[in-house]
Formats: sequence, structure tokens, C-alpha cells
Amino acid sequence: MNPLNDLQNPSLAQTRRQLFGRSALGLGTASLAHLLGPDLLAEQKPASSAGTDLNGGMHHKASAKAVIYLFMSGGPSHHDLWDYKPKMKEMSGQDLPEEVRDGQRITGMTSKQDTLPVCPTKYNFTKYDNNQDGIWISELLPHTATVAKELCVVHSTFTEAINHDPAITYIQTGSQIPGRPSMGSWLSYGLGNANEDLPGYVVMHARTKFPEQSLFGRLWGSGFLSSEHNGVLLRSQGDPVLYLANPDGISREDRRNQLDTLSVLNKVQHDRLADPEILSRIKQHEMAYRMQTSVPELMDLSGESDEVIQLYGEDARTPGTFAACALNARRLVERGVRNVQIFHRGWDAHGNLPGEHESQCKDIDQGSAALIKDLKRLGLLDDTLVVWGGEFGRTAYCQGKMTDKTYGRDHHPRCFTTWMAGGGVKPGITYGQTDDYGYNIADADGNPIRPIPNKEKWTPGTMHIHDLNATILHLLGIDHKKLTYRYQGRDFRLTDVHGHVIRDLVA
Repeated sequence: MNPLNDLQNPSLAQTRRQLFGRSALGLGTASLAHLLGPDLLAEQKPASSAGTDLNGGMHHKASAKAVIYLFMSGGPSHHDLWDYKPKMKEMSGQDLPEEVRDGQRITGMTSKQDTLPVCPTKYNFTKYDNNQDGIWISELLPHTATVAKELCVVHSTFTEAINHDPAITYIQTGSQIPGRPSMGSWLSYGLGNANEDLPGYVVMHARTKFPEQSLFGRLWGSGFLSSEHNGVLLRSQGDPVLYLANPDGISREDRRNQLDTLSVLNKVQHDRLADPEILSRIKQHEMAYRMQTSVPELMDLSGESDEVIQLYGEDARTPGTFAACALNARRLVERGVRNVQIFHRGWDAHGNLPGEHESQCKDIDQGSAALIKDLKRLGLLDDTLVVWGGEFGRTAYCQGKMTDKTYGRDHHPRCFTTWMAGGGVKPGITYGQTDDYGYNIADADGNPIRPIPNKEKWTPGTMHIHDLNATILHLLGIDHKKLTYRYQGRDFRLTDVHGHVIRDLVA
């Protein structure tokens, strides 16, 4: 027996299996194509074939060309920012009525408390009369209040997840279980890339004084989709993208020669194995090469006028601040990037909520408002959707000791506030409402909806996180039920088997 042949046998056997597998797939696909006809198969094409007409959409004409998602990781308090509840002042310190809680499970952080005292906000609210109802905004967000007429504020967002990682994973990927593609990756897969020199999906982390929770790469990962649809993280220190710069002693011409040689080797490997991921890696290498020029130009703010810098605030001059990230988000959208996401951590205020939220709002308030004003100034707001929100809200009752100066709030998935602006949503409106305690979603008369809304069947006036994602996709020209990917024998989609487009929000 030849030892060399023994070593080669596994490789040869694998090649035979791949040959039979590829042949069967090819013959089966050809037969199915003949039976089904070209029209049905044409509808299964990924929308990357849609070309550069961003408003062409995938399934219908899009109202938004791009989305900028401002994600407040940790759960901002709707009680202290958006959802004004004066009755809570009358009930301050009293135990939350049992019928309000209605048996909802609570986290281990407050389950051992003897009472759940009602905790009114310490902040003043102002009503901005853009319509019959008006929009209430806290004094913590004075800059955001100046763009109230552009906002579509949803008070009735809800989820099932009560802890951070499952909740963030859920709203980002449509599943509490890690491993699914992120929304940005779905958009990249469906709509393709409009700028060959920049990724279609870019992520930034804004600095914060309260970076308690980690953010994992899977939150902007491509899951079982091709790796070319991964979000690309722009860093504020060192190289904006890891390993983008050439090593010392390597010229750009050297890098080009290396990539050409590597591409030849990868294509040989692809011809042998037919693994589509090899082609994705070739695309990623080429994108990285082009980004060596495009990314430094993007991050160079010297061309921005003093007026623009002042609009975002002096923080915009400091890389990594929320203001700088917001300005870069506008620059990315200008250059054809479809999906930009800014993560801002530190909203998990269990103890000193006033001290922490005041700092957090100071970080994001001016930048958020400036982004909307800047997009509108440049004529980009009409077709750029801006989304603001977290993974859940905060409780109406206090966690721990409550004083006149400070208090804490626990996690609350039953209702929380998100807002959208531009991109085809109705401006200057509110949607949905909560009860007098900001604890349950309420009907038009202010009565808590019973049974508690769920994702199985849409209840008017409510917005499950699947509904939020379905609506975002709709505005970008995608039918969330049709954007699917077959994996392990099942067709997956961002909204799983749920989700409804909230057409009351669409202009």
C-alpha cells in the first residue's frame, strides 16, 4: 500500500462527493427551471441586480435610499425622555397597582423588592404642537425638540425579550438566538452596493462615559449570508478599518500585485471546490484595496465648513464622539452607502438614572438634531430614513431607593418609544400610546390593551419590533415577506414568520 495514496484518499473522496453533489444540484436546478418557467425564477433574484437606481427598490418603488440607525444600547427611559405621564406624580412612591403589572415577570434585580414604588420623572416636558395631539419632549433633549416637526414618534414599540443581549440580538437580527444576519446585512444582500469604493453597510461605535455592556460583532454580522454582507466597523483611533493600511515597506503597487496573485490562487481554489465564499473573499480584498483611498477621504472633515461643525457642536471635531459619528453618517449617505448604524452604549440606568441619562443625552442630543437638519439642508432627508431607539424601555416603578434627586429603573419590554424621520415617514406625528403609568400599551381611549399585544396578530396602534423592521424594509422598497434566504432547508427572513408594515406611519 502506498502511504502517499492513503494521505490523498480523503481528498479524492471529498472531491467525488463534491462532484456528485454539484452535478445533482445542476441537473435538478435545470429541470426545475424548465418546469417553473423563467418568470417565477426571475422573482427570486437578489436585488443587487437592481443597479444604482436606489429608489427602484426590490419589490416596489422605495421612498428611502438609505437608512441611518441611531441605536441607544441599554434601554433609554421613555418616561424621562418622550412619554409624559403627569398622573405618575400623583402616585409617586405608592406601590404600582397589581392590575397594571398584571402578573408580568420582572427581572431578578427587582424581584426581591418588597414594593414597586411608582417613580415619576423629575424632568419637565414641553408639548410641540405639530398636529392635534402634539409631541411631548423632555428638557433633556432641547436640540432634538427643534426638529420635532420632522419626527414620527412611536410610543407603542414592544418586544418579548427582557434582558439586554437577547433583546439587542432580537431587534437587530429578528431572533433572540445569535447567528442570524443583521438587518444591515439583509439590506446589503437585497439591495446590493451603490458605491464600489465603500461598503454597503457601515457601523460606528460612539464614545460614552458608561460603556458597561459589550457589543458583539454578530450584531452587524452576516450570519449565514455571504461574508461580503458583513457590516464594516469604522474605528475612531488608529486605522479607521483594521489592517486597511499597508505594512511598512509595502507600496500600493506591491499590494496590487499581491492581490492579483492571491485572486488567481483563489479562483483556482473556487474552480476546484465551487465554494461561493471564496468569491466573497475576493470581493472583500478588492473592496479593502479601494477603501485605502476612499476611507481616509471620508474621515477627513477638513472640508466641512465651520457652520456645519457648529451645527453638530464642537464635539464633532473629536473622532469617536456621537457628533463626529453623526457627521460621518451624513457623509457616508452622500457617497451612496445604504445602511449606516451608530451604536451608543450606556443607557442601562438601574441606579443613578438622572446622572447617567443627563450625560447620555448631552452626548447624543445635538448630533441627532444636527443630522436631521444637515440632511434636510442638503436635500437628503426626503430619501434618507433616520431611526432612533433602543432594545426596550424602563419601568414605571423605581429600582432601589428613590429620592428627590435620583432613582433607577429596571428593564421594560412591554412598551417603549422609538422615532423615525425622513425617508417617507409622516413627519410631526405620534403613533400609539401607553396607559397612565407608561407601563402598558393602551387603546385610543387610554385603556390598557388586554390581552397584552403579541406578534402573532397585529393590534392597531401597536408596533412590535418585527413590525418596525418590516416598515423599515418597506420604506427601502422591500417586501419583508419576500426577502428570504434558504439555509438548512428553510427559508429565513429578517422578520422570521411575523411582522406587519405599519402603513399609518408611511407618508
